[in-house]
Amino acid sequence: MKLAALAISLSLLCSASASAAALQPVGVFEQPIFVTSDPGNPDRLFVAEREGKVIEVGSGGVAEFADLTSLVSCCASERGLLSIALAPDLDASGRFFAAFTGKVAAGGAEGDIHVDAFHREGGGLLREPILSIGHSVNANHNGGQLEFGPDGYLYVSTGDGGGGGDPFESGQSLSSLLGKILRLEPRAGADAAIWSYGLRNPWRFSFDRANGDMVIGDVGQGAREEIDLARSPAPGVVGGSGLNYGWNCREGFIAYTAPGASCAGAGGFTDPVFDYPHTDPEDGSAHGCAITGGYVVRDPSLGDLYGRYLYADFCAGEIRSLALPSVAGGVATDDRSEGLNVPSPVSFGEDSCGRVYVISQGGPVYRFTGATPADCTEPAAVTPSPTRPGARTPPGAVPAGTPIPAPVRLRVTLREAEGGSKPLLAVHVSPCAENRGTPVQLNRGGIAVATKRLDRHCTARFRVRAGEGRSTFRALLPSAGYRSQVLTIALAKPRP
Repeated sequence: MKLAALAISLSLLCSASASAAALQPVGVFEQPIFVTSDPGNPDRLFVAEREGKVIEVGSGGVAEFADLTSLVSCCASERGLLSIALAPDLDASGRFFAAFTGKVAAGGAEGDIHVDAFHREGGGLLREPILSIGHSVNANHNGGQLEFGPDGYLYVSTGDGGGGGDPFESGQSLSSLLGKILRLEPRAGADAAIWSYGLRNPWRFSFDRANGDMVIGDVGQGAREEIDLARSPAPGVVGGSGLNYGWNCREGFIAYTAPGASCAGAGGFTDPVFDYPHTDPEDGSAHGCAITGGYVVRDPSLGDLYGRYLYADFCAGEIRSLALPSVAGGVATDDRSEGLNVPSPVSFGEDSCGRVYVISQGGPVYRFTGATPADCTEPAAVTPSPTRPGARTPPGAVPAGTPIPAPVRLRVTLREAEGGSKPLLAVHVSPCAENRGTPVQLNRGGIAVATKRLDRHCTARFRVRAGEGRSTFRALLPSAGYRSQVLTIALAKPRP
């Protein structure tokens, strides 16, 4: 692995940016494929390398966090370590999740898709297999994004099985786990539920940290690249259940030229909110060959990028953003170049502070930065930078100069009950002054189980019943639409 500091002049990569955003080098790695952070420490970054290593970057320097190369099949076509997700209680449990194409040693055939959990035990790395999907015929279209949803479940994207034109007709088949977004419980041996389908190769999707919306970048065939949107209907709830995005009957907004037999008479497809062509329109609008889906920006230091969806194309290398629709059935607007270029952008990432990253396949990882550093300590109102001269404010965007309220931060901690067998969960909301007496909801496994009002210290306490195995909890502030991170704990039944 290459651990040298990045010394490339950004003037060679960046032109004048519409949003005044810049790219700050984080480091250079061996075929980096994804970047994320410790949920409790945004300055502790984890970079997944395609061959199977996970590299930790922090104040103490750069070190190898995990080595999965004995399990990962790399690097034929699109095979390799695809992405990782860190447990919300990483600091306590050391648990993380990985999506990868496997060697025979991982179980199954070479190239099968695996989603596993890992944690350290006795000085070694213990593997907990969660899901395995046959994918040995073709080495492309593996999908591979792994992300915790606002409901505490783990979501993973899968490609249609590879080849061209979906020869297995996986996209429209509900008997196949390929060409889908799947929902999993984050535990060994969990059953996979098909969440949404009709996807070709949803290489990257993300959740808007402000409202829980799911945004999917689905790589197209030979004509169109698309962005799909599934809105969250309520705090702590993931949208998009049962949606059919149309592949291989449709490609973007248009009918696919060689639809499968399953498309005869099919309908009820959910259109994308945006698509773009492979041919260059020569007017500065989006084009390319393979979309790299990104994130809705929630870093106030990035000025008028706040609230916009960042994305790129692997072939074009241009960083672009757009305004997602604010109403159901709407389409994205104000697609624009951000004046930043990264060779072969293979992935975006987001840390627990909301700062956004982009990865070049060649090795560099960059962080998006604004005129002032992002505040990752205490909440504070931030005024975004003015928009570029002559720019219009897109529908739903924050006008220049508008103070952006700081997020209400929910912190969930687990405390032992005094003199009882039921664990105690304490929810604290800050800042406190305007939230005393506000109802707080506790979800268990994505289902509401109790509601209490915050006391004068902005704290609410919940006793929970013990049960078998692990349970996931999340605290919600429904009045404001804010939510905590997910807390995963083991609740053993008391012995008789």
